[in-house]
Parts: sequence; structure tokens; C-alpha cells
Amino acid sequence: MSHSSQVTVSLPSFGQRLKRLRRSKGWKQASIAALAGVNQATVSRWEAGTVLPSEDTMQGLLSALASAPAQDAALQRLVQHCSQPAHLVTDVDHRLLAASLPRQQIWGVPVAGLLHTSLWRFATEDIAQAEAQLGASGWWEQHAPAPVLVQVRTAQTVGLQIRPSTMLWERVWLANGLPARLCTTLSSHA
Repeated sequence: MSHSSQVTVSLPSFGQRLKRLRRSKGWKQASIAALAGVNQATVSRWEAGTVLPSEDTMQGLLSALASAPAQDAALQRLVQHCSQPAHLVTDVDHRLLAASLPRQQIWGVPVAGLLHTSLWRFATEDIAQAEAQLGASGWWEQHAPAPVLVQVRTAQTVGLQIRPSTMLWERVWLANGLPARLCTTLSSHA
């Protein structure tokens, strides 16, 4: 399986991500198995987290399942014109869909080069830890999970600036049936 915006670092909770995405699309495990060239029991083990597929298989499945184009121009405009630092990503692989001007100013790079690519490669240690804890909070099982506050204490300046701050992660649903995440900075820390 090939994909255009490869995530260079594994996202945590692959099985839970796959299950959420599969269910949001209304697919059975057998359909995923056919797509990946494995049996249904293997997909069940992936979703349970007892076995992980290869990195290429993980990336290929997430990319194939999340490939439907989003028709969310109004939502994207709302994010772009937000007065707070905010950005919208796909929940499954962190592909950037929109970013506000204040967020772009913090990042220090034009958003055009980042659109439709995964931002996961820029995740700080704090963001990666918060992402890894989403499964325990029921994020992947619930249709409308509670918003999550993320304390970003570390900063990364290679390619994209991320300042220490308090962020709010909220689940939103795209018109194509895929889950997305609105990431809004509530306060910056000096």
C-alpha cells in the first residue's frame, strides 16, 4: 500500500485508531483484512493491541481508510479565521486541514507547505505522551469524547516552532465521516 503523506514516527494506539476509523466508515474487520491481505483474526488482534502489523502496513491502512476527501470548507474557514492559535487535523494521522493565522505565526512557517501532511513528525515529548494517554481516557471508543487539556512544556524548533502552552483537543466530525481534532491554544507559558 502506498500513501502520499507518510508519518515518520509511529502514532500510539494503532489498534484503537484503526477500530475507530473502521467503525466510522461502517466497515467490517473482514474488509480491512481483505485490504491488508490478512485474515479477520489478525485484524482483531491488531485492534485489541495484542499484535502490531509492520510500520508500512499501519501507515498504508490508515492512509487508505482516511483517504476520502473532506468537504468541510466552512469548518476550515472558521479555523483559518479564528483569533486564537488553532489548527484542525485528522484524528487518525494528524494530517493538517486548516490553521489560524495566530497558529501560523507561532509555527513560523507558511501553512501551504504543511496542508494535507501529517504534523506528527513535529510532536513534542509532551504531545506524544498526551496522545499515548488518549486510549485510557476512552478517546477512541467514544463518539464524542470529553475535550482533553494538554500541557506542552517542551518546545521543538526544528522545522516548526511549538511554544510551551496549554492546549485543548476536541473531537469534531468531518462531512466525509472521519473524526478530526481541533487543537486550540488556551494560554501560552513564557
